[in-house]
Amino acid sequence: MSLADKVLAVNDDLPIRTEAPVHSGKVRSVYWLSAADSARLVAARGYDVAPDAPLAIMVISDRISAFDCIWHGEGGMRGVPGKGAALNAISNHWFRLFREQGLADSHILEIPHPLVWIVQKARPVMIEAIARQYITGSMWRSYAKGEREFCGIEIPDGLQRDQKLPELLITPSTKGILTGIPGVPAADDVNITRADIVNNYAAFNFLSTGDVDRYETLLREGFDLISAELAKLDQIFVDTKFEFGYVTDSSGRDKLIYMDEVGTPDSSRIWDGPAWREGRVVENSKEDFRQLLLQHFPDPDILLNKDRMPERVALARDNALPTEVLMAVSNTYVGIAEKIIGSSLHIPENPKAEIIDILGSDFGLVD
Repeated sequence: MSLADKVLAVNDDLPIRTEAPVHSGKVRSVYWLSAADSARLVAARGYDVAPDAPLAIMVISDRISAFDCIWHGEGGMRGVPGKGAALNAISNHWFRLFREQGLADSHILEIPHPLVWIVQKARPVMIEAIARQYITGSMWRSYAKGEREFCGIEIPDGLQRDQKLPELLITPSTKGILTGIPGVPAADDVNITRADIVNNYAAFNFLSTGDVDRYETLLREGFDLISAELAKLDQIFVDTKFEFGYVTDSSGRDKLIYMDEVGTPDSSRIWDGPAWREGRVVENSKEDFRQLLLQHFPDPDILLNKDRMPERVALARDNALPTEVLMAVSNTYVGIAEKIIGSSLHIPENPKAEIIDILGSDFGLVD
């Protein structure tokens, strides 16, 4: 089997029984189960959810996105070997620690395969919950231009690039296009203030203003836990994005939970500690791939300028990246995953066949 064959690039064509269109995102595809299959699994597996809770199968891929495009490599490589398994393993590790240390649950009910989650449907909070411990990336670019207020928070003068901030900053943005909120443009990924959220909590899908406090607490506690664990590995947790939502448990209680993925190289910046102390930034996250792309193409403005999106799409479509570029990304993802989980990462040899077999024989979800 070739390296390209081990990559799970297309993950929305599995014969999983579903009555709804498969939702295919940048990395994960979601198969919503029928009401009958959901109820059967809730009863058979003993999940702590409402008896009629809608369930889904989430299948992660090895696709790699950057600058809002999906990239591919030479020799038919449509993704990065081991990337999906690494992302799931890292998220599974953090979600388990969150649960064990009493922070909050996640939407994951069971993990039948390294590339698969069984999840309950959650009602998402419409916020990209971003926490920053260091000034870098887009925040540094804005700061260098003289900006000193971020999401309603004043930042002091005199900071240097990649410096640790005086305190953990929560800099939220909108998730999707929200309309009718005073002072908040109806556009995706718009920076918002805490006052915006509190004054319009229902528009962001919060049930109460108290839950705004709760989400901030869970964001800080989650960040601090991951940061402390990474520090034991001499890795620096720089910044991250969390997502939250509500689910209903078996007793009918609404709970605010963690959603999506947490503390992964896709959703976070992670720096190598020894290199940073020497004044160098070595990324153990997708930022490394972004930098590779910026160096690989002669006109990096195509990747940075949103007005050149058609050119960017064509660049990703028409350029197969060298195998060594994708393997460098693979080494980054697999390497940081193995550090975090403390063991070697299991990378499926024939992922589609394995997933179909498990979901068919153990869960009765394949016709």
